[in-house]
Amino acid sequence: MKSRLSMTAALALAASLVVSYAHASGAAAPAKKHDGKEKAHEPSVQEQIDALRMQMQTQIDTLKSDLADRDAQLKQAQQAAADAQAAAAKAQAASDAEQQALGENSTAVTTLQSTVNDMKQANAAVVSSLTDETSAIKKAITSPDALYYKGVTISPAGSFLAGETVWRSGATGGDINTPFTGIPLQNSEAYNLSEFQGSGRQSRIAIKAVGKLDSMTLTGYYEMDWLSAGVTSNNNQSNSYTVRQRQLWADAKLNNGWDFSAGQGWSLATETTQGLSRGTEILPSTIDAQYEAGFVWTRQYSFRVSGSIDNKFFIGASVENAETLNPAGQSIPTNLLIGSAGTGGGLYNLNANYSFSYTPDFVAKIAAEPGWGHWELFGIGRSFRDRIYPTTGTPYNNVVWGGGIGGGFRGPLFSKKVTIGLKGLWGQGVGRYGSSTIADVTIRPDGTLSPLHGFSALSTVELNPTPRLNIYLNYGGDYIGRDWTVDNITGDTNFGKEVGYGAYTADMSGCGIEPASTSSFPSSNPTTPGNSTNKCSGNNKDVQEFTAGWWYNIYNGPKGRLRQGLQYSYIMRYLWSGAGGTLNPGGGANGADNMVFTSLRYYLP
Repeated sequence: MKSRLSMTAALALAASLVVSYAHASGAAAPAKKHDGKEKAHEPSVQEQIDALRMQMQTQIDTLKSDLADRDAQLKQAQQAAADAQAAAAKAQAASDAEQQALGENSTAVTTLQSTVNDMKQANAAVVSSLTDETSAIKKAITSPDALYYKGVTISPAGSFLAGETVWRSGATGGDINTPFTGIPLQNSEAYNLSEFQGSGRQSRIAIKAVGKLDSMTLTGYYEMDWLSAGVTSNNNQSNSYTVRQRQLWADAKLNNGWDFSAGQGWSLATETTQGLSRGTEILPSTIDAQYEAGFVWTRQYSFRVSGSIDNKFFIGASVENAETLNPAGQSIPTNLLIGSAGTGGGLYNLNANYSFSYTPDFVAKIAAEPGWGHWELFGIGRSFRDRIYPTTGTPYNNVVWGGGIGGGFRGPLFSKKVTIGLKGLWGQGVGRYGSSTIADVTIRPDGTLSPLHGFSALSTVELNPTPRLNIYLNYGGDYIGRDWTVDNITGDTNFGKEVGYGAYTADMSGCGIEPASTSSFPSSNPTTPGNSTNKCSGNNKDVQEFTAGWWYNIYNGPKGRLRQGLQYSYIMRYLWSGAGGTLNPGGGANGADNMVFTSLRYYLP
């Protein structure tokens, strides 16, 4: 700005000089005539120049003064602008600081609100937990699910009280459990008589104790009912039947999946639902305490070891108490010992036979639960022994081996509304493991034992249309094949005869005929029922059974379960054919029975 003012002043001065010089160098003015009067003094050029200079100097000074003032004002303005800028920066900094403070305050407020909400939720959770714990403690005190004794949980789960009935179209002389090989043959005395029995003997007491350690879980289980008969037991007045030991075992399950157990319980051959652990056996849903023809099982002493791989694949083995069902057959020899009745000095029943077992039974099983269903494959190994007393020579012991292979599966369909299952066992000398318990062995003419070929199978369909209702349909059977030979031992009383099981020469002439009908009435010497001389000595071939029934939970809740059941069974028993004679030309025999069961059970919670 200052340089611009200086240049302007210089230009003005130059212009003045030029004008002055023009006037000085121009044409001379004509000489004026003197009118006799002296004119006033006119300033000279120099004076004018000096005056102009002074005027210009004054203007320049004024301009300089104005310029100085303007510079001062500019400096003031610049200072004011700088001050304003500084103030603005300060204000901006203050604003930023305030904004940051506001942000931090907002964050702090948000954090505080979140903390308060968390505290509220935590307090609510604590209150809820305390409420739940208080309720649980109150429930445990007033209505405990189990008893606790020194860290051990004791529970009566599985216990129930039962009132049950059975009606059979043909009398068997049985209670709530059906003797399958005792189904009366057609036209026998019992075939023409029905029977009705009411019983509470299947009521059950169960106690389970569980103790958990760091490395394993210990379990003890005891189960009993009244389905046994002592020497003095009867149905006359007090119905004082003895207590029966069903199960009594101990188990140690390690955290790594291995399981060890010993005691009386279900055989490893019995189907399970979860791995191979005791207590997970799956039984036919029948009221009949003998379950179903074709069901593979025993309940006896065993020592079992099992293990799991990823809870999907399981292996197990057990050694189990052995027993040989009494040898059966036509014209079998008697010069041998295979077992004996209980003795007075022992604890066995004087009216029952116990075999002289050579080894326990051996059972091995693998199971898989790949995602659908439970699948099993198992094998059984058995030994049979007797002591033979030949006509000549030294007595000696004879041992033969038998066994079988079995398997099955069970799986859900239609969102677990339907369950299907199939299981079977095939082998030599495995009749004991079929629910009909037909026979294990027969005897050769020389006294040696021969395991009988047997087969058992059971198919199951269960429907669960509602959580309360279970409908079941079963069909199964047990079969024992023929096993006989001709006695070719010279001097034997049975020389030349068929000896063994299912012999074609068995006398079947009296089958299918009621003994009393052989005499005309009135008669002075009628046949006495039960003492008939009519012959029907064929051996059992098979037992087949169809069953349909339901279980309905009237109540199922914290106070236990009240359950009602109804079952219908149609069962047929067939004998091997033999020599029929004139009264029974076909030489065969069979019997059928219609059975209806009812049950009302209250299960402890």
